[in-house]
Amino acid sequence: MNPSTSSSSFRPSHRWKVLAAGVAANAAFSVAFSGIPMTAVLMRTGYQLDNATLGLVLGLMGLGIAVSELPWGLLTDRWGDRPVLLTGLGSTAVALTAMALWAAPSAQHIPGLGSLGAGLLLVGLLGGSVNGASGRAVMTWFEAGERGLAMSIRQTAVPLGGGIGALVLPFVALHFGFAALYGLLAVLCLLSAVMSWAWVHEPPIAPRTKAGTAQAPASPQSGPLRDARVWRIVAGIGILCAPQFAVLSFGTVFLHDFGHAGLATITATMVLIQIGAMVMRVWSGRWTDRRSNRPAYLRACSALSVLLFAALAGLVMAAGTHTADSAALRIALVVLLAASGVCVSAWHGVAYTELATLAGAARAGTALGMANTSVFLVCFVTPFSIPHLLTLQGWALVWLTASACALVAMPLLVPRQHAAADAGGQKVAKTALSRST
Repeated sequence: MNPSTSSSSFRPSHRWKVLAAGVAANAAFSVAFSGIPMTAVLMRTGYQLDNATLGLVLGLMGLGIAVSELPWGLLTDRWGDRPVLLTGLGSTAVALTAMALWAAPSAQHIPGLGSLGAGLLLVGLLGGSVNGASGRAVMTWFEAGERGLAMSIRQTAVPLGGGIGALVLPFVALHFGFAALYGLLAVLCLLSAVMSWAWVHEPPIAPRTKAGTAQAPASPQSGPLRDARVWRIVAGIGILCAPQFAVLSFGTVFLHDFGHAGLATITATMVLIQIGAMVMRVWSGRWTDRRSNRPAYLRACSALSVLLFAALAGLVMAAGTHTADSAALRIALVVLLAASGVCVSAWHGVAYTELATLAGAARAGTALGMANTSVFLVCFVTPFSIPHLLTLQGWALVWLTASACALVAMPLLVPRQHAAADAGGQKVAKTALSRST
């Protein structure tokens, strides 16, 4: 079937099916990326690993994603969304199937470290295809006034997949083994590939503005790799992810070790953060689409994150060693951590839309690949840095560093000229965000 011919028969409402396929692709891979670490205790026992080796093995998947994001983004801009999604999801399913057959522990055989590490690294390398391709599809199918909402909906797939993985994969690994776990992940990738095959096509016409005139996508003279503005936003996105990963990777440890919170409280807090992130990403996308104030919103998120993490660090210093003796302090720690986690996770869809708009729809795959390379490098570095900060000055230094990262990211995400132009809009955005969190 000729792709151009088939795409011409699609109605404008087909864009929502394209978005659904993108969400499914991101969620399927997020179940693997975020869910496999939730089986760490079972993996350590099943593969007979020590903690250091376990950390290395789990980090290899994130490293694979970081290395592959930019090449996949470049291929997306050259080949198109559909071929990259089908290639990436199909090959990821094959890699997971191979792990189920040859890299899963059993009573008779425990695979070597090389098999497990190579398998997870390969899954990361192949699965890194989904983000840039699905993001470019959003940029080409949706109008400028809808892209923030669409991109934010797509971004909810990450916490959604992570939540599903956290709930399902430990149960599967415990009762059915890792072969079944890898097989289940392969099936999810195949199902999302089928959705991409059925629904993801090039749009029949260029997106149109509300006035009904064709909108020409931005076409910078130089590509994103040579655009200093793109690199600046890419750096800001990566740096602002550091406090988010600090909450997601060590928030449970903080609440347990310093806050002396119970398992129910810890679980409820982390679930609240994920749900809050999903809600805020969708709301922020729609809100900024209506008001055309993405820079103001990004600046407000960064500023509020600076204040919240600084307040959390101040509360830690004020609490000292008496947290366990005060229910009020414990509640304050939980509330501040949850608010900080939601705020620092609420901006992704808006920032990615701003980045893709700056690069132009035709180069969105490359730009999003650059951003995710930055994000997953930070994801790889942050968990290794926090223990050293704890050794130096404890949790207060961890959260002060998180606050400093948000402060550094602010001028990168929102350059000075945007900050001046959107001063009034920033006040409105900050007030709305404060009320929502």
